[in-house]
Amino acid sequence: MSVDTTNRILVAGTGPVGLISALAFAGAGFGVVLAGPPARADDGRTTALMVPALKFLARLGVLDPLAPDAAPLKVMRIIDGTARLIRSPIVTFRAGEIGEEHFGLNFQNRVFNAVLEKAVEAHAGIEWRRAMVDSWAFEPSSVIASLSDGTAVEAPLAVAADGRNSPARQAAGISASARALPQAALVLNFSHSRDHAFTSTEFHTETGPFTQVPLPGRRSSLVWVLRPETAKDLANLDDAALSLRVEQQMQSMLGRVTVEGGRQIYPLSTSLPQRFAQNRVALVGEAAHVFPPIGAQGLNLGIRDVDQLVEIASKHRNDAGAAEALAAYDSARRPDILARTSAVNLLNRSLLSDMLPAQLARSAGLNVLGGFSPLRAFFMREGLRPGSGFSSIASGLRSPRKVRDASTE
Repeated sequence: MSVDTTNRILVAGTGPVGLISALAFAGAGFGVVLAGPPARADDGRTTALMVPALKFLARLGVLDPLAPDAAPLKVMRIIDGTARLIRSPIVTFRAGEIGEEHFGLNFQNRVFNAVLEKAVEAHAGIEWRRAMVDSWAFEPSSVIASLSDGTAVEAPLAVAADGRNSPARQAAGISASARALPQAALVLNFSHSRDHAFTSTEFHTETGPFTQVPLPGRRSSLVWVLRPETAKDLANLDDAALSLRVEQQMQSMLGRVTVEGGRQIYPLSTSLPQRFAQNRVALVGEAAHVFPPIGAQGLNLGIRDVDQLVEIASKHRNDAGAAEALAAYDSARRPDILARTSAVNLLNRSLLSDMLPAQLARSAGLNVLGGFSPLRAFFMREGLRPGSGFSSIASGLRSPRKVRDASTE
């Protein structure tokens, strides 16, 4: 078996995070070997990316080709759709409140993946091996991946973008706490008779969120979190019956609903590794964090993984997989990942809980959020980029002093 030692970075996994990792490392001047097959062409899901992630894609040169298929998210709304005694008020977030034109854009995955794959194929610094990694071996100064095509790749750093069950993570000896949830996501797209006005609405229900996200035209994507047996029953309905159920769940706010083909069901789970890098393997995307689809956090968090990993690797070009570099990556990502996963899991548990204290806490929190605009602005900024909410507060505290100082001159 021949061993390729000419490339500096090995990326395992060819989902969106893997493709973005390959483009980002190549753009930073690293040679890249990407291992994995092309993405599924029938992926009916969509991806909502926030403004910081879009800026990162723009730097990679892949944002402009996505624009024709994108719908902006200008308003995001939370509605309590439960039938419980304690119910929360409607909370509405408007991008204009924090000086943004929109929070982000929503793309269809099949278009997103196709654009990323085309960019990878065109990049001279990326060698795409369309084969799976069969096994891993670790040397003091490198990691070696044996591929299903009979070749092997040796590199000082392997980027594990190979999903929630990450074989690379397991091979590197990184343990993860994983838990299956009593929930499944029914995913589909639908058209509607009323304009969505670029508003995304997340209904909170007793089984999880029901989230409508705008697509171009009078179309939207839907992620409906349900009990697994209920998701299966709904997916088996004919188009007319399922369209009516979706319309009823949305309280007819978008008028008449017509579901499109390509329904998919995804079992939900949570997973968090003990560390985010070890033995010359760095975890990104779902290899590093898995949680329910609430608040459009998943891929946005994965893109921040890639951004920080490339930044740290660029500071350790002599050995991007050295223990010092991996420790820096682990420390850099830990606060953001722990904060996001904890918040999403806590909110999800509060939706599933029938306990009155949990319902009161959720209702009180949303009440304050809806009625106090400075707090709402803080959470909107933090939702876009960690730390930006605190930076805005600090800036606001400094501004009056600057005004006072100027008045005394």
